[in-house]
Amino acid sequence: MNFLDPQKLILAFGVVGILAIIFAETGLLFGCILPGDSLLFAAGIFTVGSAASGLGLDEPLSLPVLLVGGPICAIAGAQLGHWLGAKYGRKLFDRPDSRIFRQEWVEKAEHYFEKFGPAKAVVLARFIPIVRTFLNPLAGVLGMDARRFFVWNVVGGILWTDGLFLAGHFLGSKIPNIETYILPGIIVIVLLSVIPIIREVLKARSENARKGDNTAVEESRPSLSGDSSR
Repeated sequence: MNFLDPQKLILAFGVVGILAIIFAETGLLFGCILPGDSLLFAAGIFTVGSAASGLGLDEPLSLPVLLVGGPICAIAGAQLGHWLGAKYGRKLFDRPDSRIFRQEWVEKAEHYFEKFGPAKAVVLARFIPIVRTFLNPLAGVLGMDARRFFVWNVVGGILWTDGLFLAGHFLGSKIPNIETYILPGIIVIVLLSVIPIIREVLKARSENARKGDNTAVEESRPSLSGDSSR
């Protein structure tokens, strides 16, 4: 699973690899298995010289390149996803479940799209793993106007990438020897990013249980039709 370890990815591919992963995670369906929040946060930390040295990098990552290139790749990837959804429709998701694809992920993305509305969903999805991969093509499938999608795609792309880059850079510059705490920090970021998914799962289970109880009550009520045989 080394290809999912942000530190190993940064060591192996540097800034170019980070930008390529951002594009793939937001534009290609298989990108849902790639690290997102944790990679961006770690990249921000390693823009600080001391942290980069602790990781074994010859020089720190370029913060200006990340701040400019990150949003561009995130926006371009999402636009590709939207275009693929608009072009191929539902058949884009017409595939069996596998290790890198689940129909429930598409359903979850559609849930957010319907719950928050197209504009807000495009922005909020950036901060939710897996959903940010599938919501972009789904927006195309559901007919969200390309120009409107682009506007909110830009907003979400900048907030997501630059927000995490700057958060990592800030902590990396304030906490001595932060490279020794990078793994716990990444774990916290990952946990925070999956909270919305856990919350929705628990909410869905609660709603299903409530519906089941209501159904049971309805079935247990005596008939008012006078038919004693029921």
